[in-house]
Amino acid sequence: MSTTAISGTSGASNAAGTQSATAAANEASDRFLKLLVTQMQNQDPLNPMDNAQVTSQMAQINTVTGMDKLNDTVAGLGGSLAQMQMLQGASLVGRAVLMEGNDLAFNPETGKAGGGYELAANAGKVQIEILNAAGAVVDTVTQTNKSAGRQGFEWTPPEGMSTNGMRFKVSAASGNTAVTATPLTSALVQAVNTTNGTLTLELSNGNSTAYSQVKAVS
Repeated sequence: MSTTAISGTSGASNAAGTQSATAAANEASDRFLKLLVTQMQNQDPLNPMDNAQVTSQMAQINTVTGMDKLNDTVAGLGGSLAQMQMLQGASLVGRAVLMEGNDLAFNPETGKAGGGYELAANAGKVQIEILNAAGAVVDTVTQTNKSAGRQGFEWTPPEGMSTNGMRFKVSAASGNTAVTATPLTSALVQAVNTTNGTLTLELSNGNSTAYSQVKAVS
């Protein structure tokens, strides 16, 4: 009967190799996680990583290291991402944000009100109707030869007229063809909170908007 000898040295060597491979895998995953966290910390606050991107990054870690606690890691990173977005949102308090909306913004320093709009194409004529709180047209601002993209306007309210609750309506055309004009409004951020996992900004005009809806910050 033949026998096979088992070498103690070989067994120890295999164990050491396994430990070394595990340590290398853990080190690789740690480096990957640090890079991912750094990437999230330095991301554009107006274009943050979404869940699909985070999941894709974590899938790469799983491929490289074969970690069996991937779900726990993803959950932890999800919490960290939410905290970082909350901090980024808090940094907007006191600053003006631009978003879709037709609320007329009044500047007490200049005595003027204004708003903006985004044109889908060049427009030969843009008409902005100024509406009071009851929805009645109180004035009209006309602009000509406006390029596609974001545009703005100012309006000086008559002395003694209240601007509370005033809005505006935009229409645009190129010749006889209507051009889509999306109204834009700005307001100061007064506070931030989270609702069902969504970061929400509380605004000076009494409204609120999702952090993801902000188009620009000033």
